[in-house]
Order: sequence, then structure tokens, then C-alpha cells
Amino acid sequence: MLVVVAPGQGAQSPGFLTPWLDVPGVRERLEWLSAVSGIDLVEHGTTSDADTIKDTAVAQPLIVGAGLVSLLSLFPHPSTAYSAIGAGAGHSVGEITAAVGAGVLTAEQAMVLVRERGSAMADAAGCAATGMSAVLGGDSDAVVTACDAVGLTAANINGAGQIVVAGTQIQLAAFADNPPEGCRVR
Repeated sequence: MLVVVAPGQGAQSPGFLTPWLDVPGVRERLEWLSAVSGIDLVEHGTTSDADTIKDTAVAQPLIVGAGLVSLLSLFPHPSTAYSAIGAGAGHSVGEITAAVGAGVLTAEQAMVLVRERGSAMADAAGCAATGMSAVLGGDSDAVVTACDAVGLTAANINGAGQIVVAGTQIQLAAFADNPPEGCRVR
């Protein structure tokens, strides 16, 4: 059984798409997805610096585009080949890539959706100094209670022993200075 797992934001690094350009057809697919999204995925995936590709408006289309290129490399004719995927999953923005793998969205629909999602999230983040931190370890109920105490939101449960918390930079700093017992904050 083939299982496809698509990563979320943070999986990108400067130049990570460079080796992919040696794979026949990848550059053309990236250029097509770039045209659809209005974001130069080839440039951002090969030459842009870390700060540029951390920008949510760039990072999210870049990650989904990279995932789609991977899928399209496995299955050049998605309408028939995606049925070969036994299971798929995506983490955060990777859910959009997984939706393409499941045949729920086309690659083009995914790129328009992720462009709008990334842009809206970047705009929202620009309204206030906000962020997220990963809380590792500890009791999950104690983490949620501690979040509530400083006005943070438990935004995502990444798995046993890891909760992502979100809020203002001031709230995050207060939480990191006094984490719940048995927890590390990153």
C-alpha cells in the first residue's frame, strides 16, 4: 500500500527544490503551478533566502507546490493514478496537498486556495505581533489550563506530548518564562 504524507509549514529550507529541477518535467510543472498561483515557486524554492521563504504568503504555496510536484512525479496522470494511493495525510497546510492526492481538489484549485490562505494568514499576522510555540511534554490538561491563564490558544495537538500554542509575542514570552511542570517550550 502506498501512503502519502504531506508536510506543513516549516518543512521548507533555502534551495530545497534545486535537486528536483534535474527530474524531467519538474521545472515545467513548477512553472505551471507558479503561473496558477502568481508566485515564482522555482525562484523561491531554489534561490530565495530563509527569511523570504518563512513569509507565510510565500511558504504555504511553496510547500504545497513542492508536494504537488512530488505527487505529479509519481502520477503524471492524476485523474487515474491517484487511486493507487492507499492512504494520505497532511499536516496543517499539507492537508491541501493531501486533498489533491485524494482527488478532492485539482492541483490548480489547490494552488489558488493556498495562495489565498497564505496571503490571508500573513495579513492577519501583520495586525499584531503574534506567533506560535511548541510545548513539549507535560500533562495536556495542564498545558491547556496554563494557556488559558495567559490568554493563549491551544491551536493544534501535534501528537502525544506536543501542543502548539498561539497568541501575542508578549503572551508567548510569559508562557515560556513560566511553563507548566514537565514542559519545554520551543
